[in-house]
Amino acid sequence: MLDYVGLEADLSAEETLIRDTAREFVAEEVAPDIADHYEAGTFPTELIPEMGELGFYAPNLEGYGSPNVSERAYGLLMQELEACDSGLRSMASVQGALVMYPIHAFGSEAQKERWLPDLGQGEAVGCFGLTEPDHGSNPAGMETAAERDSAEETSADPSEVVASEDADGFVLNGEKTWITNAPIADVAVVWAKLTSEEESPVRGFLVETDRDGVETPKIDDKLSMRASVTGGIVLDDVRVPEENVLPEVEGMKGPLSCLTQARYGIAWGAVGAARDCFETAREYQTDREQFGGPIARFQIQQEKLAEMATQITLAQLLAYRLADLKERGDLRPQQVSMAKRNNVRMARDQARIAREMLGGNGITTDYSPMRHMSNLETVYTYEGTHDIHSLILGADLTGIQAFE
Repeated sequence: MLDYVGLEADLSAEETLIRDTAREFVAEEVAPDIADHYEAGTFPTELIPEMGELGFYAPNLEGYGSPNVSERAYGLLMQELEACDSGLRSMASVQGALVMYPIHAFGSEAQKERWLPDLGQGEAVGCFGLTEPDHGSNPAGMETAAERDSAEETSADPSEVVASEDADGFVLNGEKTWITNAPIADVAVVWAKLTSEEESPVRGFLVETDRDGVETPKIDDKLSMRASVTGGIVLDDVRVPEENVLPEVEGMKGPLSCLTQARYGIAWGAVGAARDCFETAREYQTDREQFGGPIARFQIQQEKLAEMATQITLAQLLAYRLADLKERGDLRPQQVSMAKRNNVRMARDQARIAREMLGGNGITTDYSPMRHMSNLETVYTYEGTHDIHSLILGADLTGIQAFE
């Protein structure tokens, strides 16, 4: 596998084991069937518990069954999963960075004990409800609302009024969309404005998907991320008790800090997708013979491989640096924006070049680059579009905010 400047020579024994475990799992359990899943628009849900047993969900957290591995080990895991398919990395990334992380960082002890072990083992599936039909790049404009539940029930004696089961809880109404894992999720971390309080602060709610009024319709007919389960969350007078509110965070800090965790994993994962495209193209170039020999002997093909290897290596260096900063607590969200922006763009460009190098064969499911190329169109857009990350960097570099 491409590691041109020997970065993996400095891996610890634990990091090497995690990389190799993920690489072996992908090669034996996922890669043989992933093209079929992509064509069918399905995700191999039978592998979710096995991924949990292998420790693929938030292994960089501490306690509640998580092994607290290094941030570099976590990045390597995301890299190996996305080398197979972005949908595979997305499932693990959402489960860990967008569901387990906020419960771990902002949840009550009871919430942590209830959900983290099951999510970590893949015995439960979670999703993250932030994006709405009319609010993508501007999540602070969300319309999903939560109000204090003052519902009351009438007892058998009409003269008596008793508190409902979920009194002193909340009633949620709204709609989320483009939610990875939603149709198969057991719990959703839903971000909503608490409109019954002054200034309507954003709060996080743990919403079990089997509650009355919750629907999680699947989004079909996707041309990208086909081997990923994507859907919506529809909330119609959904009652949740007080104990389902994440107690330790208020405002947009909550969801945005989760996105920083997820974007970190994406910066690593995109390198994996690009590396797989490179390896596929290199093998094809050395095996495919035209005009009396392998096409890898032609200068124009070697130039493409040289440029691909260079761009992937630069992205690797950026990801490794982020891991060091994150490990010592110095990583800033803007630095993650730079890596997400650069590495996904790089992978998107290199996937297209790799597909080109495969000629007509490159448009079939026998080869991965066109599948990666299609998937990366989604990765380029979600978790902050390329343009939004450009503006985040611009504001950090100039001190002038281009949007509110």
